[in-house]
Amino acid sequence: MTLYLPRAFDERDLSRLDALAVEHPFATLVTVVDDEPFVSHVPLLYSRDGNRVELRGHVARANPQWRGGGRALAVLHGPHGYVSPAWYPDKLEQARVPTWNYVVAHLSGALNTFDDEASLAQLVGELSERHEAAVGSDWRFNPGVDAERVQLRGIVGFRLVVDRLALKAKLNQNHPPRNREAVAARLEALDDSARGVARWMRAVNCIEGA
Repeated sequence: MTLYLPRAFDERDLSRLDALAVEHPFATLVTVVDDEPFVSHVPLLYSRDGNRVELRGHVARANPQWRGGGRALAVLHGPHGYVSPAWYPDKLEQARVPTWNYVVAHLSGALNTFDDEASLAQLVGELSERHEAAVGSDWRFNPGVDAERVQLRGIVGFRLVVDRLALKAKLNQNHPPRNREAVAARLEALDDSARGVARWMRAVNCIEGA
């Protein structure tokens, strides 16, 4: 699958991909099963060593997606929000129209699955450690407890080594600086998602903070 990616929105800084994966780890996983697109929504563990990017996660064993093998596409959805043409200082002379600002990454590669107990226990342990901390809790998967270990039979893990990636940051780069500054300021006055867009706009467009 190919992402429509105009040059102005093609972000090549992999540190920004790192940030997106940390902030938005809940991904859309797309494969082809029986000649049809098949989609799951899963939290992912992301790692990068230089240009090598790897994703790990799991699906329910009852989910047929893991049986298909082949290539997979993982989509990381970043912050997004509506942009009103009324916010642009040059709205009248340029006849500006509405748009939507957003950040998204498409990461694809071969999908390799595993279901050995040790690897699944490590995966679940890492996922719980990552997300428990994010919500201020301290639950930990304990493979030494039979009642917890047996739950591993209900899942299948997967690993995706990315061989093709695209990071699209559509953040008014094709507008003059005063438009970008005005949009970022208006978004900062809205909800958390809109403020997330504004933070990315300031980082990518090198706009000073409000």
